[in-house]
Amino acid sequence: MTERVETLKRLSELAVAIPASFVSDVPHLREKTFRIGLVGRAAAIFRVDEVVVYPDQPKIDQRRDTDLIVTILSYMETPQYLRKRLFAIKPELQYAGVLPPLRTPHHPTADKTENLTVGEYREGATVARVREGTLVDIGVEQPLLIEGKKPPLNKRVTVKVAKLGRKPSVALAKREEIRQYWGYKVTVADVPLGQLTETRRFDLVIATSRRGKPLSAVMNRLEEKWRASRSVLVAFGAPTQGLYEIVAQEKLRLEDIADFVVNTIPNQGTETVRTEEALYATLSTLNLFETHQSHGFHI
Repeated sequence: MTERVETLKRLSELAVAIPASFVSDVPHLREKTFRIGLVGRAAAIFRVDEVVVYPDQPKIDQRRDTDLIVTILSYMETPQYLRKRLFAIKPELQYAGVLPPLRTPHHPTADKTENLTVGEYREGATVARVREGTLVDIGVEQPLLIEGKKPPLNKRVTVKVAKLGRKPSVALAKREEIRQYWGYKVTVADVPLGQLTETRRFDLVIATSRRGKPLSAVMNRLEEKWRASRSVLVAFGAPTQGLYEIVAQEKLRLEDIADFVVNTIPNQGTETVRTEEALYATLSTLNLFETHQSHGFHI
């Protein structure tokens, strides 16, 4: 059996910004679902903490595309054993079967109480009140007890296994205390990208563009800035327009809102690079910074 390597969370928080029109050029829901699934998979592979969906076409109502992206990404991030409890039957999830599994640490495969260990973290959903506290479904054969605490019912919670034996129980936990990578959250920006970078105040903003500088030309300066940052945003363009055109709608220059504008796929062999393709290419390269930075932390 292959030994499972502990997947630690990043030292700095990493967010990616994708446009609401990300799947607007795909006509069928099945293909839209598959493409969004690639984003969720990339976010999990590269330990992204947050996926931000931002409006990129101010003259168009983008709520439908935004809701689709948020619903599918949130569904993917939710452990399989909680999906039926937390997600009603929605037309947006008609083709959820094509979504790839994430296989992250918070998506465990053990489904028996006997396979739990004290101190183990799990995601759960509160299901019932009892005299001793609240019962929570954590993906094993029976709900376990949160002693004394009474969080809202039918809500997702993070718990830690507190006791095993004849009467196993768990305790509420905070994600901040977990060392492992524990999935991503999905948020919707109410403002376009330029305003987003002003209101959120990221330590480092990286914009991706074919017209940007080759990553090799700024690698040293970018890595230095990355190491000094606690929050990083990496922004991606849309199928019909790049980030230069998107922020120009706010009468802004991309260089004014981003610390670096980089081309992570120099000498590309295709006329265009899709957003999900740019996501994999960019995050795989930037992941080298975190590997170097966190090497001592793993030891």
